[in-house]
Amino acid sequence: MTIHILPSATEDLAAGADFYLEKGEGLDAYFLESLFSDIDSLKLYAGIHRKVYGLHRCLSKRFPYFIYYAKTGTDVFVKAVLDCRRDPDWIKQRLRAIPGAE
Repeated sequence: MTIHILPSATEDLAAGADFYLEKGEGLDAYFLESLFSDIDSLKLYAGIHRKVYGLHRCLSKRFPYFIYYAKTGTDVFVKAVLDCRRDPDWIKQRLRAIPGAE
């Protein structure tokens, strides 16, 4: 299984790290380490997560973030990594702007 993190998800990860940088020393690095671990787990578990707005949605184990991805054959495309505390309408609009999402 090959995981591809699209630029849209990379931007989301950077924004999340910036948010946690303001909360405490080293929390941004812990955030990124945790989210990359969750993304890496998709090598084993891709495709088992419920689809929401046309994409599979995996909840991070340590932070309140959803990982939205698509699975095609042996490839996984991480399209967004979003704070699940955001307004659901905002999340829906954000995902619609990403190619391949419903």
